[in-house]
Amino acid sequence: MTIRTATINGVATIEIARPEKKNALTVAMYQAMTDALVAAREDAAVRAVLITGQPGVFTSGNDIQDFMTRAPGQGADAMDSPVFRFMRALLECDKPVVAAVTGAAIGIGTTMLLHCDFVFVSDEARLAMPFVALGLVPEFASSLVVPQLMGHRRAAEKLLTGDPFTPAQAVECGIASAVLPAGEVVNHARRVAERFNQLPPGAVREAKQLMRGPQHELILQTIRSEGEIFARRLRSPEAMEAFQAFFQKRQPDFSKF
Repeated sequence: MTIRTATINGVATIEIARPEKKNALTVAMYQAMTDALVAAREDAAVRAVLITGQPGVFTSGNDIQDFMTRAPGQGADAMDSPVFRFMRALLECDKPVVAAVTGAAIGIGTTMLLHCDFVFVSDEARLAMPFVALGLVPEFASSLVVPQLMGHRRAAEKLLTGDPFTPAQAVECGIASAVLPAGEVVNHARRVAERFNQLPPGAVREAKQLMRGPQHELILQTIRSEGEIFARRLRSPEAMEAFQAFFQKRQPDFSKF
């Protein structure tokens, strides 16, 4: 089992549990997370959602081999793929979502945090959005939200170079709420999630809707636009070179492009 779920004391936990592959996400795992988010939204006993990983790793992003063989198509087909269904389910979750980032958060491991309400990161975490380095483009509305959070220049550093950044930098630029010792992250995040057992659930849902409402449609539109380009770039010569270099454990050569 690569996605573990449980509901305890009003908190629906989604645990990414594939440590032997650094919690790399497969299409099946995206579907399992989508199902868990939908179930949490529909369950009146659930007051908050907690997303976490394994000690030392939140998720290393997409499982490239699985993603290349089962990558989303273009147009309407892409938007109905498990990856984009997960994006929409997280975006539309009307209950508080708390992320406990227990280690490396790469690619969508970072961009999904943009759509969580609370993000607590381990002092051992490393975050990165290396889409361009793979011949791709940003996804999950990160091309919109990241510049809004930190301004164009710092966003360019994160999205165009893809260089890793520290937990403290994640807090400084608004991606994370706080940095905690590695052994305390999950328990702290759970305590925050459990606070919503004492708050009126209807008011919480409507407050969250008001906070996200003004740009909800813009985020969806950005996800669709990014998705179209992302799907096309997956099949580009630049991406093919980047993926071959990854599997061959060498530096990609983009000099011929």
